[in-house]
Amino acid sequence: MLDTAPAVRGTPGRRPSGRARPRRRPRLGPYLLIAPTVVVIAVLMFWPMIQIGIMSFQKVGNRQLRGEPAESVGTGNFEKIFNDPFFWQTLRQTVLFAVVAVTLTLVIGTLVGLLLNKLGKRMSAFVAGGVMIAWATPPVTAAIIFTWLFGSTGGLVNWTLDLLPDVLVGGGWSDYNWFAKPLSTYTVLTVCVVWQACPFVAVSVLAGLKSVPGELYEAARVDGSGPWRTFWSITYPMLKPIFLVLIVMSIIWDFKVFTQLFIMAGMANRDAFNLSLYGYSEAFGSLNPKLGMGSAIALVLTMILLVVTALYVRVMVRQGETK
Repeated sequence: MLDTAPAVRGTPGRRPSGRARPRRRPRLGPYLLIAPTVVVIAVLMFWPMIQIGIMSFQKVGNRQLRGEPAESVGTGNFEKIFNDPFFWQTLRQTVLFAVVAVTLTLVIGTLVGLLLNKLGKRMSAFVAGGVMIAWATPPVTAAIIFTWLFGSTGGLVNWTLDLLPDVLVGGGWSDYNWFAKPLSTYTVLTVCVVWQACPFVAVSVLAGLKSVPGELYEAARVDGSGPWRTFWSITYPMLKPIFLVLIVMSIIWDFKVFTQLFIMAGMANRDAFNLSLYGYSEAFGSLNPKLGMGSAIALVLTMILLVVTALYVRVMVRQGETK
């Protein structure tokens, strides 16, 4: 007797287990779209960085620039740098300036962002546009403007301070040279850098505040929460990722400030050098350039910034895991 039972068919939508799944072909479209950008970045950034890394272990001077092969010195350039007290002085001044400038930039920028959020739409757009003029000003132009403002001959700041009573600000401001000492030089530099960096922080904070639900602030007002408590209980937790990004970007920018300090202090005032200006002076600041030493200093500065960036990424990853 023949078995007339119907054959068991596979479940619709499922492939038999015995068959191998076909491999998907890789989609080359997205990679082709970003290929030009990757090539440009590789040519303009990665290749110079590789060259700096190679030169940091070599002795490169006038002879090598004329075509002679570079002499390998191993870690000799780094040993000279770390044994030089002037390197530690420039590093200390770089760190102190970054701490002060980043703190003032974030505090003032956040206050300006909170102010813009309280204004009406038209007034907020008008004030934000005016504030962004400082952000759009090139560093060279900003440095020249502040050099004129704090100049010892005809400077507006010295003229204003000289008009004030001596009881408040003291006397002798008419011919005071702000760029003769490191402390006064970095004071002007801090004002210039903070003036340029605050608008970006303010606009970023303003954009973040627009995404915070208004119901949270209404509930805080009903509970009788003051402005200070409302900021630390609602605004700061909601904008914490934005603040972390702003902190890291500000540290990177302020650590490698060069143009403003170069114009204000010049190459003669070595006591006011930071790491960027110190590396430039070693590489190009004399008739006998030391490109190997300058590359080693630049590599040290790059490694410091990479450590800061790695710490930021680690904090962001931890925050993502806790959410």
